[in-house]
Amino acid sequence: MIRWRDPRAPLAAAGAAGVVAFAATLLAGGPALLTGAVAGGVAALVAAASLLGVSLRSAEHRSTAMAARWMGGGAVVWAAGVALRSVATSFVVGFADLFVLLGTVIIAGGALIAADRRFPAKVVLRHLTDAYLCAASLFLIGWVVALRHYYEDTGDAPTFTFAMVPPMIALLVTCGVIPSVLNSRAGSWLLGLAGVGVLATMTVGGLSAAMARLSGEQPPMTTVMLVPVALLLLAAVPWGPRARPVGGPVVRNVVAMMPLALVAVAACTLLAHLAGSRAAQPVTGVVVVAVSVVLLLLVRLFVLSAASIRLRGLVSLGERQLRELAESTGDVVLLCDYEGVVHQIGAGVEVTYGYPPEDLVGGSIFDYIHPEDVPGIQAAMRAMTTDEEGAAPGACMIACRVRAADGTWRPTESVATRHIGGDDLMLVTTRDVSDEEALRNQVAHLTFHDGVTGLPNRAYFEERTREVLSGRTSGNVAVIFLDLDGFTSVNDSVGHASGDYLLGQAARRLRGAVRADDTLARWGGDEFAVLVETGGDAQMAVDMAERLVRAVSQEPFRVADRDVALTASVGVAFTEDGLPAGDLMRNADVAMARSKELGGRRVEVFAAQMHADVVRRLELAADLQRALIEQQFAIEYQPVVDLATSRVTAVEALVRWWRGSVFVPPEQFLGPAEDTGLIVPLSEWILREACREVAAWRASSWDIGLSLNLSARQITAPRFVETVEQALAESGLPASALTLEVIEEMLVEDAEETIKRLSELRALGVRLAIDDFGTGYASLAFLRQLPVDMIKIDPSFVSGLGRDDTLTLLTRTIVRLGHDLGLTVVAEGIERPEQLELLREMGCTRGQGFLVARPMAARGVDSLMRTSLTV
Repeated sequence: MIRWRDPRAPLAAAGAAGVVAFAATLLAGGPALLTGAVAGGVAALVAAASLLGVSLRSAEHRSTAMAARWMGGGAVVWAAGVALRSVATSFVVGFADLFVLLGTVIIAGGALIAADRRFPAKVVLRHLTDAYLCAASLFLIGWVVALRHYYEDTGDAPTFTFAMVPPMIALLVTCGVIPSVLNSRAGSWLLGLAGVGVLATMTVGGLSAAMARLSGEQPPMTTVMLVPVALLLLAAVPWGPRARPVGGPVVRNVVAMMPLALVAVAACTLLAHLAGSRAAQPVTGVVVVAVSVVLLLLVRLFVLSAASIRLRGLVSLGERQLRELAESTGDVVLLCDYEGVVHQIGAGVEVTYGYPPEDLVGGSIFDYIHPEDVPGIQAAMRAMTTDEEGAAPGACMIACRVRAADGTWRPTESVATRHIGGDDLMLVTTRDVSDEEALRNQVAHLTFHDGVTGLPNRAYFEERTREVLSGRTSGNVAVIFLDLDGFTSVNDSVGHASGDYLLGQAARRLRGAVRADDTLARWGGDEFAVLVETGGDAQMAVDMAERLVRAVSQEPFRVADRDVALTASVGVAFTEDGLPAGDLMRNADVAMARSKELGGRRVEVFAAQMHADVVRRLELAADLQRALIEQQFAIEYQPVVDLATSRVTAVEALVRWWRGSVFVPPEQFLGPAEDTGLIVPLSEWILREACREVAAWRASSWDIGLSLNLSARQITAPRFVETVEQALAESGLPASALTLEVIEEMLVEDAEETIKRLSELRALGVRLAIDDFGTGYASLAFLRQLPVDMIKIDPSFVSGLGRDDTLTLLTRTIVRLGHDLGLTVVAEGIERPEQLELLREMGCTRGQGFLVARPMAARGVDSLMRTSLTV
């Protein structure tokens, strides 16, 4: 359904048509010129009013508004000329024709403005030439058909010429406007096309009026009414539905061929006329027109030939430049037909593939392409000739392998395009991409393989595990995680390069311990992972894990001219129905961590309890941090007494944690606090609080000391010594009243740094004690290196006093050793009276335990101080 742009436009057009019809009816019996003048004037006024309204409404569209104003003005001028010509006497006929011509030219200018086309000077000259050829050809055809008879009847050349000049000028203008409008893509294209229609009817009407004037008759009413009808259509077009331009390659070709076609028709018409008519005196004007057409046509053909030669030269130059550019980049350029026969090939083929060019010309490219790639290339070549829609693509990409002269297959990438010189040839540019292919393969390998060991890396292992689990239909799948125990010390002692060399050796040993179908990967650092498809035999995975442990520990590794002995902690996890790959790998990692906690060099199979323990430890660590912020910790003090006098000489500060209303034993939270590093701020708080309490008791004339246990992380903290010094200064506690206890294992690990820190404390005046003496690795050695003030006998020795002769003897030896070295000896864990009596009999000076006094809060110690100084 057509929708008008303005609802009033159909009414206006209908009214205008009614006016014209009424006027024609009234004047039907009158002269045709007068009838045409009235009808044309009314139609011209309607068109002018309509176009004026369009120009006002489309002010923002400059080209449309200007074209409408030009056409409206031209219609008014033309109507004035027609009116003058219909009523004027013979002496003013030329003046009226000037008005008609001026209106025609103005309408033509409006049509050109509506087309919105701008041309360089050369193109304008070509359009004018084509317009002249078209107009002259149509004149010659009209001359042969009818105009010569009017000329013969008139017998007056000036009169005939004067009558024919206005319609011929109109015809020339119309022929000049038509190509621009038909090739236009502007939005006002339809307005320009309506203008061309008006020009054509004006030309026909003018020619009809001229012929009637020459014959002395009235023109036919049909030709007289053409122009008014065309003007009414011009008035209605801007208010009607929009139409898309139809310009395109086909229209451009038709328009370009129009002048030559008309010239050909005119030539055939003239030849037929000359061949079939009697000889007559040639008319000079007609001869001039015919000769000018021939000369212009020759000039036009010469220009076209020169342009064609120039274009062919540019095409040849472009092909040569393209070939040189391709060969300068290492590409091989060749021409071949669609059967694969080589017609021409560049010299670069000898450099790239080792073939002389002359040996390949005339041969088939398929003789040098890998047989597996030939069908695909043939299909691509067939597609270049025609596709499913009947239009062949202009180019295609081809990837294939080409055999070089040395027999190797080179990966190549080629671009095949139609040769401009003819559709029977293809221009192929081929590039050897062997280096790019090798680089891509190397990048892909590095993406999924470890650079140190050459094994698949973590990304590959995770992807492979997901792939195996997603495609598993039956049988067990196991994941084994392995960690090298003590590997960090290798990097610290002999360097990371030697550490990487050791990892390479370990990878080779592990590869020899797994099956060919299993996936061995380096997980990261000193950890390795194995994906095992057991096929239902779970014991096989456990046996393999045992082999991995033996492979690592069976003999030392040779690194940096020294032997390095390592062990391995191994965890095994089996898949379950619905278990994601990530959870399976996590379970194996948890089992490996459990193996490491139990001392290493062992295999642990994952159990659900392990994961629960890990979760609890994580939750506990989070609660520990919250407890520090909310000050949920408390300190209890266990008295240390002189066994001879039962006098309290010191107290040992012990931390306690009430998790809400639940008491958490120290052995449950001190380990996680050590692992997470929270032990450092916790120990600093204990140090400050205990120093403050003991300093207050000493201010009450109670000569009492303070003992505190040190953790490994606390000793290695950056400002540990400064923290102790600051706590003593803030509390006022003398340094000699503070005893810091360390266990022997802490002295063994990083012994040099630990002894340095403890020596700095000793220099402050702080007393040092070795806790749990007798259970470590190098007690006597460190007694010699470190100035210790006290040793504390481990409760495991005290518990056997009076029951185990060996433990009794060892305890007696430790007491005697302490006396000989001048150290204070403290026995821990005294719980039975016979233990107390034996320790007194051995000469042990001090002791602590539940028999002596249980740990108590600060207010309990205050009560003890007020009532008695002994227990």
